[in-house]
Amino acid sequence: MPRITLAAALAAPALISAAPAPQSAVDQVQQSLRAVNSMVADFQQIDRNGRVLTGTMTLKRPGKIRFQYERGVPQLIVADGNSLYFIDYQVRQVERWPIGNSPLAVLLDPNRDIGRFARSVQTRDPRVVSIEVHDPDHPEYGRITLIFQKNDSAPGGLMLQGWVALDSQNNRTTIRLSNQRMNVSVSDRTFRWNDPRRGGRP
Repeated sequence: MPRITLAAALAAPALISAAPAPQSAVDQVQQSLRAVNSMVADFQQIDRNGRVLTGTMTLKRPGKIRFQYERGVPQLIVADGNSLYFIDYQVRQVERWPIGNSPLAVLLDPNRDIGRFARSVQTRDPRVVSIEVHDPDHPEYGRITLIFQKNDSAPGGLMLQGWVALDSQNNRTTIRLSNQRMNVSVSDRTFRWNDPRRGGRP
């Protein structure tokens, strides 16, 4: 089975063009992010080859996220509050990155100020707000474009619809979210995982 590219995309630098964002747009995104303590959503992942995988994403701030792939995919991505792990149960391998070294950190750290390194990306739909987040002082941390839809009932007036990550070879990984449930009860046990190097299974 080809390697799932989401973890690599989240941990690798990328290139994308963007225009400076109006401060009000950045403030609105920041407000929305800080208003979300947890989220459970279905996700669809599209890799550079057009392959589609689905699963469930669970987020709990600060620092925790889990991408549980559909049945039959022996891989898992999880952050436990300190590190982001890519676990491959088929080959019994684990890769680890500090959360702060991933562009996904913008979703996991409610206290992170994105104002100085967020830029807007033009969209054709006025209901859609899209921002690119990239720290120019740390290009090795990567780049991610977050996509929101205006929604008065969502925290901060914006609903996260997904994101696009590009790696250093311009390989694109797209995540689309649906059935988002915000600020629901999520147990810390959700972010535990079995280590395949010790014989653990998903």
